[in-house]
Amino acid sequence: MTGSPWWSTGRHADRRPALILRNRILAAFRAWFADRDFVEAEAACLQVSPGNEAHLSAFATEAVGASGARTPLYLHTSPEFACKKLLAAGETRLFSVARVFRNRERGPLHHPEFTMLEWYRAGAPYTALMADCADLLAGAAEIAGARRFTFRDRETDPFAEPERLTLAAAFDRFAGIDLLASVAPGGGTDREALAAAVAGAGLRVAADDTWADLFSRVLVARIEPHLGLGRPTILCEYPVSEAALARPAPHDPRVAERFELYACGVELANAFGELTDPAEQRRRFEAEMDEKQRVYGERYPIDDDFLAALAAMPEASGIALGFDRLAMLACGATRIEDVIWTPVAETRP
Repeated sequence: MTGSPWWSTGRHADRRPALILRNRILAAFRAWFADRDFVEAEAACLQVSPGNEAHLSAFATEAVGASGARTPLYLHTSPEFACKKLLAAGETRLFSVARVFRNRERGPLHHPEFTMLEWYRAGAPYTALMADCADLLAGAAEIAGARRFTFRDRETDPFAEPERLTLAAAFDRFAGIDLLASVAPGGGTDREALAAAVAGAGLRVAADDTWADLFSRVLVARIEPHLGLGRPTILCEYPVSEAALARPAPHDPRVAERFELYACGVELANAFGELTDPAEQRRRFEAEMDEKQRVYGERYPIDDDFLAALAAMPEASGIALGFDRLAMLACGATRIEDVIWTPVAETRP
């Protein structure tokens, strides 16, 4: 950050209208959930595991007991584990407005500490969350008095019905790649088949690229810039190897009940038809931590208490929405820090 500090009178005066709009949008969202019989839950920020995704980096700390014993803990990257434990406890509709923490992330769309809005519907299909997203986008725009969202010369009509686009269709449309030709019915992936298709599409392929590396490269370079233009996009049916915590889709075992919401090319939310098989979830976590060890030389513990709760959790759908990003688009801001009341101090790159 250059120039005056965020707390200087002049700079605060410039930022204040967007900050007040942020507050109004958040208040409207809380009312929206209350009208639909959702319960708000506050998730503890300190957790045994911050999450087990290979490319998410956490902030580590420790608890010191009365005896002086030290126990490693982490600031959570999402309230997901805590919220799912509440589903196992018997909650059926809940939401959380959580401060979450992600290391190695700072830029126009990223901040080390930010606000995650998560909500869960027990017994509901993940398509119900798609309708929720459309309502909340329109609601944020209405509060802000914005007819269009704009970011880097890309526009979205937040009142328009979102387009639903599968990953397979997106890879075909924007990259000319048959994505599912490299995915087996059991979820296995063919790295060589995808590498040949990626090279044929004119993108770089390195000798040590995994299937997931190639998938991500195409997604970032060829797919995401086209999403959420004109109207929001719901990018759905991720390959099951990219399912994270989502269950396989009943109509095609190669894909999962996962979608992401985009507006103006900006990813806003990530949703799952939730996986409730603890053995499969453990397998995925361990594979992710093996990849994290390979790339970053570290791994995070697996929360066994979460896996125990997963076995008792009802069928449900859940979603995490980056509230600051949505507020930024609604307010017409150009950086996420413009809608964060007290940005984290700058650190060295």
